[in-house]
Amino acid sequence: MASDHYFSTAPASPEKLRRIRVPIAGRDVTLSTAGGTFSPDRLDVGTAVLLGSTPAPPADGDLLDLGCGWGPIALTMATLSPAATVWAVDVNERALGLVRRNAEELGLHNVRAVTADQVPSEIRFRTIWSNPPIRVGKNELHGLLETWIPRLEASADAWLVVQRNLGSDSLQRWLATVFDPGYTVQRAATGKGYRVLKVHKRAASQGEAA
Repeated sequence: MASDHYFSTAPASPEKLRRIRVPIAGRDVTLSTAGGTFSPDRLDVGTAVLLGSTPAPPADGDLLDLGCGWGPIALTMATLSPAATVWAVDVNERALGLVRRNAEELGLHNVRAVTADQVPSEIRFRTIWSNPPIRVGKNELHGLLETWIPRLEASADAWLVVQRNLGSDSLQRWLATVFDPGYTVQRAATGKGYRVLKVHKRAASQGEAA
């Protein structure tokens, strides 16, 4: 089992495609999930807390769902912001296939389900929403956030949901230390044992281009 997680590139477990009913942008829809992906049987509680606690995404520009799984966050952003391009990024090829399938079924043509290396390096994001893969380990997680948070546009926000007993408070302290100066980090919401952390990139972030 150790070699087959939701953060595996190519899960070895049977796909076992299934259909589940979930709320997306205030509407109940039926979507496809599969084994070897994150929370295939239901909308994860942390994801639900994030979606219920985060302001509406920007109406246009490039938006990022980091660690998208089968796509509830990306699909929500794409529904709420049809003029935006939503980048759904994951290492799990099975999950990315499900995002594409679900986006097509919902008629969403503004979702790009890709691996990290397929996101053009010049793109900067107007927001990042993420239920990050905590179980990849601290070093991997920190490297992930250090890679993507600096790609926010100036004055943009990243919203991260983390379970309290999986280290949300220590992650908040780490974020505040690593992304200082140039950013502010705060706990924006709590619910059902989860924290929603907001990382705001200031307008003047040491001369870095937006």
